Amino acid sequence: MGKNKAFDVLVVGDLNVDLIMNKINKMPQIGEEQRADEMDLVMGGSTAIFASNIAKLGSKTEFMCKLGDDSFGRFLLKEMEKQGVNTESIITDPELRTGATIIFFIEEDRMMVTYPGAMEHLSSNEISDDILGSARHIHTSAIFFQPKLKEGLADLFRRAKKLGLSTSMDTQWDPEENWDLGLEEILPHLDFFLPNEEEFIRLAGKPDLESALDSVAHFNTCFVIKRGAKGAMMFQNGEKKSIDSLPIPEIIDTIGAGDSFNAGFIHAYLNGKEMETCLNEGNRTAAVSTMAAGGVDGIISYEQVCETAKNLKT
Repeated sequence: MGKNKAFDVLVVGDLNVDLIMNKINKMPQIGEEQRADEMDLVMGGSTAIFASNIAKLGSKTEFMCKLGDDSFGRFLLKEMEKQGVNTESIITDPELRTGATIIFFIEEDRMMVTYPGAMEHLSSNEISDDILGSARHIHTSAIFFQPKLKEGLADLFRRAKKLGLSTSMDTQWDPEENWDLGLEEILPHLDFFLPNEEEFIRLAGKPDLESALDSVAHFNTCFVIKRGAKGAMMFQNGEKKSIDSLPIPEIIDTIGAGDSFNAGFIHAYLNGKEMETCLNEGNRTAAVSTMAAGGVDGIISYEQVCETAKNLKT
């Protein structure tokens, strides 16, 4: 699997700041002002969380995105470097502003508002073959906030496969709810597709999970469907494998749990583990991530995830 490459994984996608408002007395309403008892400014973005956590699990990780030349952008570069992620391919554009998400938490519910900023200006054409060729695997996510990247996804994955990389993608929610991704063109070049259940059903245009899986059964792609409290399912070549979620003694928050699942799964794959083991390692990485605030603080190392997960029994 190209172990002589400089990086195990090239991660392409969104990097923004998250302004988290927690312990809100009431979900914000138009014309009203509410109180939050906790606030934090942290690194955010689906693919950035994936990159951070797979790096901490032990995969050599390169990140590519687009940032503004502003205080948020400089903050994010430092944060990614702290996570052990190579940032040399990140593009800083002085004409753009770095993206931001405001997250409102109240009990187990949340509401998010995102300003995409620079992230929606990254084009697949800016990802050269030299950058692709530096890694064994490419992963991307948050596609609907990155229209220029979305337009060239099929060709990006085709180029990656030609250069010998394995490929994976998550999508995240489509804020416009059009779900026009062009899966038929992408899936022939995609090794792993890792959406959650509702996203997958919407993308397939089907009423339920079973009919959505039936509609893609002719592709060789490995579909890994995250189902929240119901666990996860892996589907490939007509075969299904399901796994229960792990019981968490106290869920602090679920930010980045899906991206942490992806990180655990792909890290296991890149280390040559069986698909069922990859599913289990994704599941436990997601569980451990929910035991700390934010998307990256719960994952410290592969050894820490293993040790913490020992106490989580199904």
